[in-house]
Amino acid sequence: MRYCIVGGGILGLALARLIVRDEPGADVVVLEKEHAVALHQTGRNSGVVHAGLYYEPGSLKARLCRRGMGLLQAYCAERGIAYEECGKVVVATEEGELERLGRIHERAVANGVPDVAMVDRSRLRELEPHAAGIAALHSPRTAIVDFAAVARALAGEIGAAGGEVRLGAEVARVVDEPHARPRAELADGMRVEADAIVVCAGLHADRLARASGQPADPRIVPFRGEYWALKPDRTALVRGLIYPVPDPALPFLGVHLTKRIDGAVLVGPNAVLALAREGYRRRDLAFADTADALRWGGTWRVFGRYWRTGAAELTRSASRHAFVHAARRYVPELTADDVVPARAGVRAQAVGADGRLVDDFRLASSGRVAWVRNAPSPAATSSLAIAEELLERVRLSRTAPAPSTSG
Repeated sequence: MRYCIVGGGILGLALARLIVRDEPGADVVVLEKEHAVALHQTGRNSGVVHAGLYYEPGSLKARLCRRGMGLLQAYCAERGIAYEECGKVVVATEEGELERLGRIHERAVANGVPDVAMVDRSRLRELEPHAAGIAALHSPRTAIVDFAAVARALAGEIGAAGGEVRLGAEVARVVDEPHARPRAELADGMRVEADAIVVCAGLHADRLARASGQPADPRIVPFRGEYWALKPDRTALVRGLIYPVPDPALPFLGVHLTKRIDGAVLVGPNAVLALAREGYRRRDLAFADTADALRWGGTWRVFGRYWRTGAAELTRSASRHAFVHAARRYVPELTADDVVPARAGVRAQAVGADGRLVDDFRLASSGRVAWVRNAPSPAATSSLAIAEELLERVRLSRTAPAPSTSG
């Protein structure tokens, strides 16, 4: 049995590692367009291992986050990768946020998040002495890790087991025709045939799907998340993770303060439209990527629905003082002089034609090809569990006949 996996982020690598572990003798190749693994979403995030507080009970996010967290913790212990349960507080700073905070608590309990509890102002101060709020939700099991280190360990296991991680291999489209093995066609004209193909293309998930005859909906719209970092002499302001109460209408969690596994503390991110799918700097512009986003009707519907939020995000992007002001609501001692620029990331956010931000993971199958169409946070936390889900779907499709048409 030969498997081809498109994408060398943590999700594609987790799937390849699962296959070489569970199916000895399987032929596995991972195709990654970059010169190294984990260069995009996997390596450009805050490193938070989410416990499952926010997600709709019964959703893929809720189920796979909880399972994935346990698998990830065990994997890190097995491989000697630093993993720290530093804990997290979601802080309410005014009475109007208490009802929303209570609903998050209810979801967390329904999702089986261990040891999660509401705490009062006094207990919040014990947990985070520099945080200000009238109440908070405390998740002591929320953790931090270096997801790029996890990805590199996964890649090493794949190679040690006889699998291949092929770098510099950009896939242009995937073809699944009757009476032939499905194949990945590379930009350089090469072809890779396999019995099953799984596409974990992240920021390019929709583009590769459309080139392969799959539905255009949902479309990936890239949002750049910008960060600042506390200066080393100010990292003592934060012991773990300090979050605001999020807006339930948005899949973003707001500007927060995040301890990293290396001891640094990040402030952010915001969420602004990126003008390139891999646009980590404000000046990065890819005309094809920008046109792709602006031609999609769903993008304009998002703008129309959330223009006030978008304006606030742009203000924070343009002003360090405005950015830090958002975090000062719950860490009042923080000042604009306490931070220095940190590197940004880009979130691959799926947007429907109706302008809705796709919240849950979106996995799809067509013949002998499986597609990951939406895998934002907590996908890194959930990666080992998403791999199980994908492999099960691939196994179920092994005996299915190839479709006569794609889409």
